[in-house]
Amino acid sequence: MSYQVIARKYRPQRFADVVGQEHVTQTLANAIEQKRIAHAYLFCGPRGTGKTTVARIFAKCLNCTGGPKIDFDDNDSRVQEITDGRALDVLEIDGASNNGVEQVRELRETCKYAPANSQFKIYIIDEVHMLSTAAFNALLKTLEEPPAHVKFMFATTDPEKVLPTILSRCQRFDLRRIPTALITKHLAHIAKLEKVKIDEFALHAIARGADGGMRDAESTLDQLISFCGDKIEEADVLSMFGLAAQSQILGLSKAVLAGEIQTALTLVNELAQNGKDLGRLLTDLLNHFRNLLLFQVSRGDLNLLEVSEAEVGALKEQNALASTESLTRILEVLSDAELRLRDTASKKILLEVTALKAIEARNAVSLDAVLKQLNQLRAGGAGVPMTAATAPAPAAVSPPPMRPAPKVPVAPQETVAAPAALAETPPVTADLSVLWTQLVEAVGRVSPFTRSYLVDANPVSFVKNILVIGFDPEFEDHLGLVDNARNHTLLQTKLAELGHANCQIKFIKAEAPVGQARPAAPAPAAPAAVPQAASAAPKRTEAAAPATEKKSAPVPFNKETFKNDPLIQKALEIFKGQIVEVRS
Repeated sequence: MSYQVIARKYRPQRFADVVGQEHVTQTLANAIEQKRIAHAYLFCGPRGTGKTTVARIFAKCLNCTGGPKIDFDDNDSRVQEITDGRALDVLEIDGASNNGVEQVRELRETCKYAPANSQFKIYIIDEVHMLSTAAFNALLKTLEEPPAHVKFMFATTDPEKVLPTILSRCQRFDLRRIPTALITKHLAHIAKLEKVKIDEFALHAIARGADGGMRDAESTLDQLISFCGDKIEEADVLSMFGLAAQSQILGLSKAVLAGEIQTALTLVNELAQNGKDLGRLLTDLLNHFRNLLLFQVSRGDLNLLEVSEAEVGALKEQNALASTESLTRILEVLSDAELRLRDTASKKILLEVTALKAIEARNAVSLDAVLKQLNQLRAGGAGVPMTAATAPAPAAVSPPPMRPAPKVPVAPQETVAAPAALAETPPVTADLSVLWTQLVEAVGRVSPFTRSYLVDANPVSFVKNILVIGFDPEFEDHLGLVDNARNHTLLQTKLAELGHANCQIKFIKAEAPVGQARPAAPAPAAPAAVPQAASAAPKRTEAAAPATEKKSAPVPFNKETFKNDPLIQKALEIFKGQIVEVRS
């Protein structure tokens, strides 16, 4: 006899032999037992999952001697005829080459005749979606009301191309991809029958490369036996089909989760130089991170996964390296790269860029999270303005701020302190307006962004080391933007540099005093004494006296300083943006 390939030699001959399609075989078996046999069936699914095989076994059940029955005799002459493809009453038609109206008309004419020596005349049409629209329409009437002795069985890998009018006249069965574990087990059984030694990792590599198709896996095993003889190892499978080893995939995924850029790029380079299929590598990575996400969400439920023992250990180890949100972002990066892979000129470069993006994505912050945090800061800014670490006792904050001298402006709602209270207040060594000018300029040298808000504010009081800063109702919206822990720390640091250590900051809404001008130019190098404050006051009055407007001269603006502001740089990093234009 001529050699018969493994895929044909070990083709299932009864429903019990079909691997991974119990939902189909059990339904058909029940239909036979209950004598509820329809006139037309449609079997859909990926290649190599058993569509035509199931149709042939079903035909054996229907036309066997004494049938229809499930437990037919393999030595029955009618069964043997169907197995060998020479049964007169079971016609297998290739839909790709017999897709015209003429062939369908011929089928309609022949189906009228009774079967030769069986109970049913069965038509198995493979790749039925290849029939033309005219051929489908010619088949409609016969398919809906065929003779009692005729059964139709269609097989297709693309049911979307089958006309809805055909689908509505058939019982549809969807065959799914066969799980990797079942393929591995079946291949081990075949290898034992063929007296071939093959290790577990090689079996898993073959099953992984088959992508759910049993026929592909059996053809691969057949080819490997010809290549390696009676002993097959994982390296043989990987070298022949360009697959990456499972350990390499796990190592690359670990490097991505740990943020090890050099390790990730080195692994990608090694795999590319060794001739590995980079498209398949990307698919394997995507599948691993999908398994890791399911493992994390299900809290270690392995029933949802198709993994080996080595992968289970890696999933447990990598589970603690990333959150669910990080894994979701990594999957989005890999999915996007998989779509772009077919159109790229250099798969290696795309995979390297994808690895870098995946590393960045694991620590990225979603826009919703940023907005939520900003809203929390905005809502919290109206409450206690001090951090827990630097806040003084509550009694020091609760009383209203008091003026150290009549010349210091205060908010209208505050009261003037009594002489006894003034005696208890620590003396202020500088005029408040001069100190405020120096403070604003000192802050501006570190953060021009913060200074742009402070120029619209005014000093209200400086009592018991608490500097109260007021915003006119016109600039009330600035309160939520400037009142945060970062700005408190910055102002406290600059006050300490100006000779006022251990100070606290409080922001309130208060109308600006008449004649108060916003800081526009650098203040004197050192705090001025109290006599000098008297000469500074008329200058403020003259600046605002000609008109009662609250806006002063334009503030000097440096574009480069603005771009290098820490807050601006942080915003660019969070939102992955870039500065297009800066306007003063």
